[in-house]
Amino acid sequence: MAAAPEARELTQNPLQKTWEPYDNGLPAGHSAQRGVCMTNCPTLIVMVGLPARGKTYISKKLTRYLNWIGVPTKEFNVGQYRRDLVKKYKSFEFFLPDNEEGLKIRNITDVLGIIMDFEDNADAGDIGKLHIYVFLSRFNTSVKQCALAALNDVRQYLSEENGHVAVFDATNTTRERRETIYKFGEENGYKQVKLGSPDYVDCSNDEATEDFMKRIECYKNSYETLDETLDKSYLVNRVMDHIQSRIVYYLMNIHVTPRSIYLCRHGESELNLKGRIGGDPGLSVRGKEFAKSLAQFINEQNIKDLKVWTSQMKRTIQTAEALGVPYEQWKVLNEIDAGVCEEMTYEEIQENYPLEFALRDQDKYRYRYPKGESYEDLVQRLEPVIMELERQENVLVICHQAVMRCLLAYFLDKPAEQLPYLKCPLHTVLKLTPVAYACGKDSEVSEVSAVLGSGQQQASELGLVTGVSVNLWTGGM
Repeated sequence: MAAAPEARELTQNPLQKTWEPYDNGLPAGHSAQRGVCMTNCPTLIVMVGLPARGKTYISKKLTRYLNWIGVPTKEFNVGQYRRDLVKKYKSFEFFLPDNEEGLKIRNITDVLGIIMDFEDNADAGDIGKLHIYVFLSRFNTSVKQCALAALNDVRQYLSEENGHVAVFDATNTTRERRETIYKFGEENGYKQVKLGSPDYVDCSNDEATEDFMKRIECYKNSYETLDETLDKSYLVNRVMDHIQSRIVYYLMNIHVTPRSIYLCRHGESELNLKGRIGGDPGLSVRGKEFAKSLAQFINEQNIKDLKVWTSQMKRTIQTAEALGVPYEQWKVLNEIDAGVCEEMTYEEIQENYPLEFALRDQDKYRYRYPKGESYEDLVQRLEPVIMELERQENVLVICHQAVMRCLLAYFLDKPAEQLPYLKCPLHTVLKLTPVAYACGKDSEVSEVSAVLGSGQQQASELGLVTGVSVNLWTGGM
């Protein structure tokens, strides 16, 4: 029996406050990169369905969610591959019958109709702007080219780029296309999983594959299909690991009903006035004025069946009380825990904990306060809130700066590196409207002034930073 390896010494990572093994006084290859280690990755998710059935909507939402919780995920939209392939053709010459390259590319299009609008082009002569309606219904061997190109990128992403989940977004309505994808998965992971079975320890790969396929045929002879229900149903089969379970749970919670999500911070607090972070203070005079103004604004919006959520901290509850409507308190919506730095100013932190102050500037997303939390911790804490927001319709969330940044990063698909720097000023309401390809955002700003925290800017500049429209809310104060 081989001797057990010598136990390695552990040291604490100063940035994340986690314990890591050391070899000969050096870190043992630990990566500080964001991500959750999944034992059964990689995973390929394949969408199937007719156009305009919500495949892309689901693909984008799922990709956004998995990246937000730290699982590297990428969407591969076959339609985009087709669009990228033809976008270099900007004139009628693309459609000439003797253009062999154009003919091959047109045959790739596997939809019954596409509309391509070409702007005025000097090469187009007197034709000017063309509105060309092309209806194609026949397939040939070229139809697979875009799908195969996407699958090749999937292979590279999962095997070479440390990807964990790939979402393959296409109609995939033919058995031939699905068989191609199945074989792709089989060749790039299926054998490695099944051939490790104890049943095939003494077999060669070919023998094991042949025997296993025969076993499947035996099951087919006695297989009975499930009865279809007339109502909405979910079929979940062979969910193998933790991440797959999370994917299923997420997909069972989302819906496409039109709705709006309103996010705002509490009114200005007494500690905001002093430039101190954390704590559990009450509202300042201006904070109470904002709460009244918020109540007037919400009442004027006449929002159907609006639900109001707050944290369990005094300043958010005081803000909600002014609305005069029922509200629900969530402990997970509490502000990020600054640990030993609670109720300190940033100047005091720099003076008393200079190393911690420098580490926070080095990686604000992963930095964990001593005996406190990091933004990465906060994202994990807020996952139940995201699940419930996806189930709900119209909701107003009254929360805190760090919490609001995490929620915004999810809905606006912002990467971890940008999350801690998203602008969430006091006395501002952000209205989020989920749509198929993105999440629309409007900003409503009360004219009740407030102290600006570290690194913040005036709310009127918000649109210039995020690239979205900004509407000012005067709030009647």
